[in-house]
Amino acid sequence: MYDIIIIGAGVSGTSIARELSRCKGKFCVLEKEEDVCCGTSKANSGIVHAGYDAAPGSLMAELNVQGNRMMKALSEELDFPFYQNGSFVVCTEENALPRLSELYERGQKNGVKDLQILTREEALFMEPNLCGETVAVLYAPTAGIVCPFGMNIALAENAFLNGVEFAFDTEVKEIIKKESHYQLITSKGIYEARCVVNAAGVYADRFHNMVSEKKIHITPRKGEYILLDKSAGNHVSHTIFALPGKYGKGVLVTPTVHGNLMIGPTAVDITDKEGKNTTAEGIDTIRQKAGNSVRNLPLKKVITSFAGLRAHEDGHEFLIGEVEDAPGFIDCAGIESPGLTSAPAIGVLAADLLKDKLQLEDNPSFTPERKGILNPALLTLEERNRLIQNQPAYGNIICRCEMISEGEILDAIHRPLGAKSLDGVKRRTRAGMGRCQSGFCSPRTMEILHRELKIPMEELTKCGGNSRLITGQRERVAGCSSTIL
Repeated sequence: MYDIIIIGAGVSGTSIARELSRCKGKFCVLEKEEDVCCGTSKANSGIVHAGYDAAPGSLMAELNVQGNRMMKALSEELDFPFYQNGSFVVCTEENALPRLSELYERGQKNGVKDLQILTREEALFMEPNLCGETVAVLYAPTAGIVCPFGMNIALAENAFLNGVEFAFDTEVKEIIKKESHYQLITSKGIYEARCVVNAAGVYADRFHNMVSEKKIHITPRKGEYILLDKSAGNHVSHTIFALPGKYGKGVLVTPTVHGNLMIGPTAVDITDKEGKNTTAEGIDTIRQKAGNSVRNLPLKKVITSFAGLRAHEDGHEFLIGEVEDAPGFIDCAGIESPGLTSAPAIGVLAADLLKDKLQLEDNPSFTPERKGILNPALLTLEERNRLIQNQPAYGNIICRCEMISEGEILDAIHRPLGAKSLDGVKRRTRAGMGRCQSGFCSPRTMEILHRELKIPMEELTKCGGNSRLITGQRERVAGCSSTIL
């Protein structure tokens, strides 16, 4: 019996887990995938929105601005990359200027600081590659960019180190209301808890509807992206948006915290809650629309494409709170953009509700700090040489595109909630995220995973489940063992 079970190890679930770990109690996060950050949280724009877009008075607007203000301190405590690079909303038509002014007024009502409307000349001085049709720009200096993997993993590790349990490859199949608690039937047995937090992304409606007569509906909204090489990373320095439309903020162009350039997303409502495939139509749409705000985009430098799903609730609002006809069941549903930005504030809101409900006491041993994986590139030459002398694995480069060493991969595997798959290593170290997209480093990373985790090569996976990397049968050929692929 747990005090609280959280369904979902995305950025919302782990933020709530981390806030709850400030209290004494027995807490557990259930995740159907093999790692944290495997759903919406791993495939998004990585933007820390300023807060001018959501409707004034909405919970979405309130938590966006709060989360934005919390991000810098959180990134310093948990040691993940965050840069406050600011954002532009580009207006390209004179008759659309009133819409730009509406965004400015909305931002003022939401409490966004330092918003400005820039003239064409001011905007082009700051961003020379804006499109030639630029008329004016809404400038939000408080916007930023973050590593969504880094943030999600940092929250989870800190929660784990402060006593929260995590159960992976554990899919919740059914939730049964009992008189004083909830019973969760999972793929790995039965779990019980006094309270349940529903932070299941696109599946949040399914779990809500198991316990409540008042149904909700989540639509998976697919967004496709293309990622450009680091040689294109300084094409813009701010995050560049077009004026928002019916389906959100449109195709953006942004640098990433790791120096790449990212373009996207599309916005297509689908029915498949696992429909994360990219499409020729989606990539074509991005290419066509990307130039509406930024000119001369070096689209020949694309190194990969990917897609993610946003959990769009029919009312386009965050649903956070205790379900009226299911006491002890806390929804954290409809968390689409600006969900990543809002996550720190979502964590506080949901955890405070649970603290009051269960009368939880403070955890005197709570530690707010967490240290990320050592990056030797940030050391001086003398410090790096000393590190390699003491730990030679840091001198063995595995991923040449991103210059990731064996030492970093070992840290990723053996740290709290460590990597168990190729993608798990990639999300923690960036090994495989460079120009060759793991074409050269994946066999070497697999060898390290095999050696360190004692997992047979043929059981290693790309991302858990059935995503095995080696298939075939072993045959004895001329007295030696070989694998036929």
